[in-house]
Amino acid sequence: MKQSSRRQFVKNSLAAAMAVPTNPVRGAAGSGKRFSFVLLGDLHFDRLEHHDFDWLAANHTGDRSQIENYSQKTREVMPEVLGAVARRATKNSDETAFVVQVGDLVQGLCGSAELSARQNEEALSFLADAGLKKPFLLTKGNHDITGDGAREAFERVFHPFMRKEAQRVAPGSIHSGANYSVTHAGCQFVFMDAYAAESLDWLEAMAAQRTANHLFVTVHPPVVPYGARASWHLYQGDHLASKRERLLEILGRQEAVVLGGHLHKFSAIRRRAGGGQFTQLAVSSVVSSVDAAPRDVLNGVDEYTADQVKLEPNHSPETEAERRAIYDRERGSVTNFHYANSAGYAVITVEGDQIEAAIHAGTQTSPFQRIDLRG
Repeated sequence: MKQSSRRQFVKNSLAAAMAVPTNPVRGAAGSGKRFSFVLLGDLHFDRLEHHDFDWLAANHTGDRSQIENYSQKTREVMPEVLGAVARRATKNSDETAFVVQVGDLVQGLCGSAELSARQNEEALSFLADAGLKKPFLLTKGNHDITGDGAREAFERVFHPFMRKEAQRVAPGSIHSGANYSVTHAGCQFVFMDAYAAESLDWLEAMAAQRTANHLFVTVHPPVVPYGARASWHLYQGDHLASKRERLLEILGRQEAVVLGGHLHKFSAIRRRAGGGQFTQLAVSSVVSSVDAAPRDVLNGVDEYTADQVKLEPNHSPETEAERRAIYDRERGSVTNFHYANSAGYAVITVEGDQIEAAIHAGTQTSPFQRIDLRG
């Protein structure tokens, strides 16, 4: 869809939404059907041959070691992680509807549109070979579009894939670039492109037209800050404060469930906004060891403090005061909090008004934590 067409679509959607109630819908048609979906965090699929290392040395000198690390994980660990997900989906085939991935499917930083397209295409082949056998709903992440030609390659390879997979779930899915909406079993899933100017309008339009029992919003970076990297959240900074408040208002009013990643940690947060509350669940699938136990485990709202910056003491010491101030502003609105330095996957089960997330470390079949996403 061309940029002018996208703007017109959003404009028309907003106009239509003006007469639609924006309060959460309860008891919507189909809302009683139990189903599950698997949630995958960042994956950073990568291979060394995907990169122009001369370009990398000239433009991103410090990223070579990261690329070598992700390429090793792709080769040695990622097949086991996706294998565990495939086994979970097969074992509960009738109940498992699809897989949601929260962005950074690929590492990016390839150096050209041709190499980026190759990385994207090989990532999709990798997923096909994993035997997931379920629709794979992809979210745009920052690494997916990082590097010369990466945005072009994302549109060329991933946009058709996103449309195809969404249609497998619901033939009536709605698309505008990397923003799209899918409704399944009384739940609306809105996938938000965090890197497009029109995305907040898109989200507001989709939420306002909602008729589903639950609203899930998948966006790559966190909405509510957590962990040591508190400044890495959506609409960070004074110049974006009005957008952030508008986003919080929408999510709270809709009692939404936000799904994301970006920080490579597990977290679940409940936050007040818009006269209601919404829940944010973040996972990472950058797994270093399939049997690694969760570390730095925090549970309870009393743990949501500025001292989270100590979890990564070497991260940007010069911004510590800024990150602590972010927590001081947020803390009064947070009503529940869970955190762990852990990577794996989650299984989210919806039954009527109940939504539960089972959080798995590595490839382990038993979850290390269960979260009630309705509060």
